[in-house]
Amino acid sequence: MQAFKVRKIVANFKRILQHKRQNNFWQNYWPYVGFKLLKGVKLKIFSKLLLPLSFLFLNHTQLAPNANVLIVYYSAQGHTQALAEAVAKGARSIDGVNVVLKTVAEATTPDVLAAEAIIVGSPVYNANIAPEVQKFINSWPFEGAPLRDKIGAAFAAAGGFSAGEELAQMNILHAMLVFGMIVVGGPDWQQPFGASGIVAEKPFETEQQAGKVDEQFLKKGEALGKRVAELARRLKPAAAK
Repeated sequence: MQAFKVRKIVANFKRILQHKRQNNFWQNYWPYVGFKLLKGVKLKIFSKLLLPLSFLFLNHTQLAPNANVLIVYYSAQGHTQALAEAVAKGARSIDGVNVVLKTVAEATTPDVLAAEAIIVGSPVYNANIAPEVQKFINSWPFEGAPLRDKIGAAFAAAGGFSAGEELAQMNILHAMLVFGMIVVGGPDWQQPFGASGIVAEKPFETEQQAGKVDEQFLKKGEALGKRVAELARRLKPAAAK
């Protein structure tokens, strides 16, 4: 009878793990698991479960490795770099995520292939992205669709409002769609295409201050990074099945 209870409890525990393999599983569901395990079980029986349950717990944690978020940018005057650092700050606020921040000159094909999410940033040049950013995107591997189902997002630094920042973001997102990526924007309607910063139009004239971007735009960068990291972390266990 006791052996039957042990087998039943372990089976229930396995079922719960398979059903709720999320990053916040233990914070939200451990009381429920504990109740299910202890209900009607004598201490002597429960002590026999410690070793197999410990093994199952370790196995669960191994099934949810960290997600990799790659943030790549080109910056001539430091403004796009400031946005990139804000995006990275937001991404790093999420547990279980590895964040790599590089310029387009530093990023490599292995970096792109290893990432679950890729966020690309560019200054706006005549309502378009910088040639250096386009060259980086053109270097991505295409045959066999190795970037398919990776998450993609974009950010841009522009001189003024309605001066091409959304077009630049959309150019990046359009390119990502060609590679089969899943593109996302910011967390709300105020930044649906990603994140952008204005540096040469009142009241945000910081163009002459290298690397200076108004705080409200940096917050949008953080929000974008956080959202992408949350999605990458959420999708990572599903990809590992």
